[in-house]
Amino acid sequence: MGNAASVWHRRQVLRVAGARLLDDRDRPAVRAALDSDPVAACMVAARIELAGLDPWRLGGEVWSAGSRLDGLCFSGANLVPLRGERSALRSFADRARRHGRACSSVVGRAELVLPMWDELAPHWAPAREVRADQPLMVLAGHPAVTPDPLVRPVRPDELDRYLPAAIAMFTEEVGVDPRGADGGAGYRARVAELVGAGRAFARFEGDEVVFKAEIGALSGRVGQIQGVWVHPAVRGRGLGTSGTAAVVARLAAMNRVSSLYVNAYNHVARSSYTRIGFTQIASFATILF
Repeated sequence: MGNAASVWHRRQVLRVAGARLLDDRDRPAVRAALDSDPVAACMVAARIELAGLDPWRLGGEVWSAGSRLDGLCFSGANLVPLRGERSALRSFADRARRHGRACSSVVGRAELVLPMWDELAPHWAPAREVRADQPLMVLAGHPAVTPDPLVRPVRPDELDRYLPAAIAMFTEEVGVDPRGADGGAGYRARVAELVGAGRAFARFEGDEVVFKAEIGALSGRVGQIQGVWVHPAVRGRGLGTSGTAAVVARLAAMNRVSSLYVNAYNHVARSSYTRIGFTQIASFATILF
């Protein structure tokens, strides 16, 4: 009897300590946990609000560690640690390692990503790049500069005009061509989804995009701006500042807080965002593969 009790106790300890897969029964508790950090959790919260926790609909899994969701992590196209102490991050890393790397990046709060990467790095292939300091910036309300009146949502029939700018931005920012092995079909579909949702914005001059940005994630409280890009021929004219302000104004009209994160070394962009009214609230980190 004593041995049986000891085995049961060990199993309970492992159940609490290890990472477990959540499902829709956990949805209220997960949403409450994400609401405690709405800006940093925006990418994942937006997906869960739309699809719940069913992995097939969500396009990934949500893991927990601890008995009261002390740790949370999203695993999909990106691996996103959301909360947890070192023991929880170790549990998530163990589960990720057992599954094998399927993500293109590990991204999130730096204080979560970097310790988790310490656990994963000996087991996964070397990262292509480690971006350890990416200020996470936020703006509640309207921009402090005048929005560009010529920046507007991209129409679905303008996708072919918009796509080259999106490819150029991605290649410049991430360092790889997003079209990959499928000739660009997957990336085109992702951009088309943003355009169709009214979350891709551009300023056109003739047939050419001279400014672009997207609301990459949109939760009930926060909109995360991504993909800010200005055509090289017109840089220095302030189009990035006024164009981003136009997207902020759109989010303010939707009663959403604007957020974005930027590489610490990109002083031009950081200065622009500060002029718009953004302030830093945390630091992200991204491990790129």
